Amino acid sequence: MNRLELFKQLRRHRKWAEQRALNYEQNKTAKYMVWVGSSLAIVYFLFLAIMFSLIVNNLETITPLECFFGAAPYLLFIDFWIRYLGQQAPAQIIKPYLLLPIPKYACIESFLVTSMLSTANLLWYCVMVPFALMSIVFVYGIWITLYFLLLWWLLVVLNSQWLLICKVLITNNVLWWALPVVFYAAIMFPVLLDLGGDAGWEACFDMHAKIGAMIEKGNPLPMLVTIALIGVTFFINRYVQYTHIWKELGKVKTTRIKHVSRMAFLDRFGDLGLYIKLEIKTIMRNKNPRKSFVMAMLVVILFSALISFTEVYDGAGYANFWCLYNYVLFSSYSLLRIMGNEGNYIDGLMVRKENLLGIFHAKYVFYSLMLAWPFLLMLPTVFAGKWSLFMLISFATFTAGFQHFLFFQMAVYNKQTIPLNTKFISKGNIENNYMQVVTQFAVFGLPMAIVTPLRLFFGESVAYLGMFLIGLAFVLTSRWWLRNVYNRLMKRRYANMESFRASRA
Repeated sequence: MNRLELFKQLRRHRKWAEQRALNYEQNKTAKYMVWVGSSLAIVYFLFLAIMFSLIVNNLETITPLECFFGAAPYLLFIDFWIRYLGQQAPAQIIKPYLLLPIPKYACIESFLVTSMLSTANLLWYCVMVPFALMSIVFVYGIWITLYFLLLWWLLVVLNSQWLLICKVLITNNVLWWALPVVFYAAIMFPVLLDLGGDAGWEACFDMHAKIGAMIEKGNPLPMLVTIALIGVTFFINRYVQYTHIWKELGKVKTTRIKHVSRMAFLDRFGDLGLYIKLEIKTIMRNKNPRKSFVMAMLVVILFSALISFTEVYDGAGYANFWCLYNYVLFSSYSLLRIMGNEGNYIDGLMVRKENLLGIFHAKYVFYSLMLAWPFLLMLPTVFAGKWSLFMLISFATFTAGFQHFLFFQMAVYNKQTIPLNTKFISKGNIENNYMQVVTQFAVFGLPMAIVTPLRLFFGESVAYLGMFLIGLAFVLTSRWWLRNVYNRLMKRRYANMESFRASRA
């Protein structure tokens, strides 16, 4: 079997793997919802392309190609972050092929090529094609237009390979976040020279606009440099993926004797304290839960600093959204995929009646108490006179009540085990289902749909009081709706347990 035949066979395997998944119907529904969202995004991109073309066509001091490539680094920066949320690293899906008698890098290469040929890389053409038709083709002709479109596709492919390198390194160690930060800071270095004025932005824009001037003359250098960089990143990517997989596979577990806190202060709370200990020790002793927990804390610190010490998100509409977002962000890292960690030992939890109900109560208390973290970090906004103390309290209560109520519904529908320690060779760490998509829309959309009309028609005080009362009602009735979640889960426990077992790494 040559490389081409192997590539076709592995690609066929990936399609079959999706259809054989126990949550195939859920994933299929999620894909339909993503397609609907993507269709709306395409319409929005078309609108932006038309508006951008109209603006560029009226400029007299700069050509359309120079203008586009002056802004290209920022478009690629946006592309990087969008990809980071959804693009899967090949290292996470090649475990079944590692022991097959195939060439050393063949499996990784096939998946890297698949990622390069993905239709997702064509999404930017929703902007590029209208822009090219309105601003380029009638000025420079068809060949320069095709050159522009092909070069942009190659830049997006290069960006996807760069993203995969960063994603694997960051998954291994969160400190690797410094790599993309330094890289994009280097691209925008002229901007950093003058943060207080326009000179830095103009210098950065002019530097990258020279690429557009080269394309206008038909200079092949941008194309050749991009192709060379794709080749370099491809081989770096192949090496990084391969070494990280085998490092994790060949790792020898070592046991070190160390002091373990008994957290005796929780003993006074009986079973509730015991389950809270389980939640805390799951986070402290296992890599993936600990990483998610630390990442949530760091992101909350970042957003709180931006909210408190800058004017970026000033204004009533921004204030409501970012305050709610900052609260819910912490819980979303863990509660959106609730029961994923417990899937590793779900059989043991089922041997005692209402074990899971006790875990639900403990998780609810723990993550409600953890809302004190964003609350304290956002207090400087109160001291600075930006926000009111009642706003922080009402939104915290709303999150502890209504938002957590939405998150805990996922305990019924989540059936994928989240590996506690393995990161690259695990099976169930990236799957999604339609209920997660629905819950995310509800968690981030419903609060604004409630508070915005109240604020417009009745004022801020009434809006915050309404949010507080809604949240308080769900907090006071938490025992009833947690039991409802537990009863619904127990009705489908055998199907869920089967899925948890099958999705373990």
